[in-house]
Amino acid sequence: MNKKTLRLLIENGVIKQIHIIGKGGLLHVEVLTPTGKHIATTLKGKLKTWTNIHSAAKWVRALGIGTIQLNIERWQPEQKVMLSNNV
Repeated sequence: MNKKTLRLLIENGVIKQIHIIGKGGLLHVEVLTPTGKHIATTLKGKLKTWTNIHSAAKWVRALGIGTIQLNIERWQPEQKVMLSNNV
């Protein structure tokens, strides 16, 4: 689910919950809608990720969302992450 689609769903009140999930050295956003759980992607369809909570929360806040759930049980902020264009 890319940012454009997510914004439309937010405007129409379809979003039930938004979670920022940490796993390894990365964070990603999961969105809960009536049709199920969806993961935020880039416009090219790749997984949208961040390496710090501030950036992920800022992205969600820019969409107009003020409440999220944060799951950092498996997040390893010290873990080095190799980012590439193929991820």
